[in-house]
Amino acid sequence: MLREARIYSLAQVGGQCVLVLEEIDGPRLLPIWIGLYEGGSIGMALAGQKFPRPLTHDLFLLVMEKLGANVNKIVITELRDSTFFAEIHLQQDKKEFALDARPSDSVALAVRHHCPVYVNEEVFEACPELLKPISEDEVDQFKKKLKTMTPEDFFRDLKKKDEGGEKGEDKDKK
Repeated sequence: MLREARIYSLAQVGGQCVLVLEEIDGPRLLPIWIGLYEGGSIGMALAGQKFPRPLTHDLFLLVMEKLGANVNKIVITELRDSTFFAEIHLQQDKKEFALDARPSDSVALAVRHHCPVYVNEEVFEACPELLKPISEDEVDQFKKKLKTMTPEDFFRDLKKKDEGGEKGEDKDKK
């Protein structure tokens, strides 16, 4: 089952960025560590910055437009070996197809093209539970936690969860 998501936050942490997606009709957050370039590309699009020449993600959308294709949606499909996977769902005439892509590139396209982002329920279930903060103190604590959390910390928690048997029996099905 797919859950619609949107960008909750985007923060630079050391030499990388953390893109946090939030489940729209639920309480969960999904942090995805991405490269600085991709984070910058998402940030520029969110800020509405325009450039005289197309950047890489803008160029991709221009090519799709010239080919008569439309980006319908983005789906974060799975988490495998501490790596997130995504698909860009396109439509050209009446033909629909999906392209394998990194979540960072996919979200950068979604922000520019204003198309929906979805997360596969299995991805939320496979991750340590992070819930949306409710109070101002919880927001501050969450921001502090993000600043010190590394991908290794996140995936170490994921492995502990898996070893504890919570999701271990479904491991081969993902």
